[in-house]
Amino acid sequence: MKQYLFYIAHNYSFEILRPLQQEIRLRGDEVAWFVEGNEIEVGYFQPDEKVLVNVEQVVKYNPRAVFVPGNLVPDFIPGLKVQVFHGFEWKKKGHFRERGCFDLYCTQGPFFTQRFEKMRAVHPHFSVIETGWPKTDTLFNAKAYDWPNKRDVKTILYAPTFSPALSSARALFSEISELSKTHNEWQWIIKFHPKMPKDLVEQYQGLTSENVHVIETAALAPVLQAADIIVSDTSSIITEFGLLNKPIVTFKNKEPEPHLLNISEAKDLFSTIGKALKADSLLLEKIRYNTSLMHPYVDGNSSTRVLDAAEKIIQAPPAGLKRKPRNWLRKLRTRKKLCYWKF
Repeated sequence: MKQYLFYIAHNYSFEILRPLQQEIRLRGDEVAWFVEGNEIEVGYFQPDEKVLVNVEQVVKYNPRAVFVPGNLVPDFIPGLKVQVFHGFEWKKKGHFRERGCFDLYCTQGPFFTQRFEKMRAVHPHFSVIETGWPKTDTLFNAKAYDWPNKRDVKTILYAPTFSPALSSARALFSEISELSKTHNEWQWIIKFHPKMPKDLVEQYQGLTSENVHVIETAALAPVLQAADIIVSDTSSIITEFGLLNKPIVTFKNKEPEPHLLNISEAKDLFSTIGKALKADSLLLEKIRYNTSLMHPYVDGNSSTRVLDAAEKIIQAPPAGLKRKPRNWLRKLRTRKKLCYWKF
């Protein structure tokens, strides 16, 4: 039996990695989870999921490969280090930063593959294989999210990013508050990133009514299925939503693309939502084109490709790879953080 490890630090990791866990189990193999830090809600673990509680257990477990949706993974953990990414938002600082931690990058689509291949030409110590993103395996067949006061009207999903420099949450609050009270032909579901400041979450929770529902579930796919359009800013969620070929309204997107209905003033939100709800064929074609670059895979088999990619590298390591950067300072900081000093 082959043994694999999931190295996680945030709650969004569950929805990303569970399709991959299912694929590992279907092959008769085993996976364990290890949590770094204190931002994980341990109640999200399922009874049949194996959780290792310290680094000593992880090292003893001796995983064949380590799958990581975050940016860093300790060098002293055994196994092939595989980056599977925590989102699509390439416009945020650091998405294309090479940190010298990974052996393999499993990219979501051609846009990302090309960028990482260029990085590999400069830093030839890792491999790049395009696989699609495991999280999307459940997206297309997910049952739409339901809530007690749901009505048979158009549903707007508001899902801002948490990054203070990019978030629309403060700028759009008054407008969303007003629209939710004056336009009963719409209903709003609001989904926040786990890192969103609590004061903002509480502010929006105060809007709860028959037209506004604030979502607390960690599962995103059902939420995306429930909405007719999304309102956001510069967030990975807009690309996920676009995979369903649905219109996207953004507020001050960092680099507006042709398929986005982008606004820079809160007062334009009403008219732009109206335009999104009446999306024409040209707009939908722009969304499909963006999807072909970001994530062309709609077969629900990205987890299969990720696991196959890892096994390919394990069984036949590419020739000519250089040694990873030493990164002594980062490695010492990681050891200190995890209280692990065995060499």
